[in-house]
Parts: sequence; C-alpha cells; structure tokens
Amino acid sequence: MNPLVDQYFVNGCMRCELGGTPQCKVHNWTAELHLLRDLVLKNGLVEERKWGVPCYTLKGKNVLNISALKHFAVIGFFKGALIKDEKNRLVKPGRNSRFTRLMKFTNTSQIIALEDDIHDFIRQAIAIEQAGLKIELADDAIPVPGELLQTFESDPLLKTAFYSLTPGRQRGYALYFSQAKQAKTRLARIEKYKDKILKGEGLHDGY
Repeated sequence: MNPLVDQYFVNGCMRCELGGTPQCKVHNWTAELHLLRDLVLKNGLVEERKWGVPCYTLKGKNVLNISALKHFAVIGFFKGALIKDEKNRLVKPGRNSRFTRLMKFTNTSQIIALEDDIHDFIRQAIAIEQAGLKIELADDAIPVPGELLQTFESDPLLKTAFYSLTPGRQRGYALYFSQAKQAKTRLARIEKYKDKILKGEGLHDGY
C-alpha cells in the first residue's frame, strides 16, 4: 500500500474546493473504495497516486484507477474498450468515450457479488498492457492537436472528460487549440480551458 493513497481517503483528490473537508465526496464511499483497493492490490499492480486518485500501474503504464464520484464509487480501466465484457458490466464515462470503461458501485454488497468479474477485468487489463495493445481510432475521429494528446498522457481524467463531451464540443476545443500557430500558445489555451472541460462544458458555455 502506498501512503500517498492513504491520504486520498482522508482528504480526497484535492481537485476541487471540497478537498480536505468533511463534504468531500470521498467520504461518501469510503467502505466501497477500501474494498476495491483490496481487490486491486491482490493482482500485483503498483499502487500510485496520480491526478489525486489511486492509480495502479504495470511497469510505469497506467492500467486502472479507483475514485469517488458524486453518486457512486468507480473502478476505471484506461483501455477498457479492449476488455471482453459479455455480461455488459462495464460502462462508458460518457456517450462518446472511446477508451475508458467503468464499473460503478453504490454499496459494498455489489462489489462482493461481482468480485469474480472485477478480478477477471483486472487480469484482462493487465494482459492488454503486457501485450502492448492499442485502441485504434475510427476514421471519423475528431482530429486532436498533439499538445492536447500529450496533456492526456499526464492527465487521464482530462482525457476522459474531453471524450465525454458531445462531438460538437470536442470539435470546438480541438479547432480552437489547433488555430494557435505556436506550441506554447496551444498549451496555454489547453491549460486555460482544463476546468471547463472537466466540468463537461463547451468552449463558449457560461459566457
């Protein structure tokens, strides 16, 4: 167990103003998160804390994470689209998500009942990473500037949020970021609009 992850259960991810307070959503799902953590650690992955949440890696590659959302606790698989899921246990974070898949839980009984499935998904996710499998984008995929793809590598939560946006909102951001002639300007624009993307808002929403 990683001591930095222990702090997640105390203070949350610290990505919003409720971090470190009793109102942080992590406190609503403490039992579920602890149980998920125990299940994941049985599979030999390295426990780290990335983007504020518990993240589990294989030779430095992100495999899965666990986190508390407002209405449930989740285990998220970064390449979940490649996992065989005949019982349809996994769901997309958003309608347009291409890669990540989640399992959502609202009580520990659900986790216990699906323990075998969870272990199966974890083993599949490990095998996918060991094999170096990648997810191919469809021909109609929205072109994303390289700087945004680089940012996704260090911030998978932003990646999940971006691909959860409607196609129109994705295109709006991609076009706006790409219009900047210099890489540093493109990166500055991405940084400026991170919070709006994480909130599920479009480029011009709220103005």
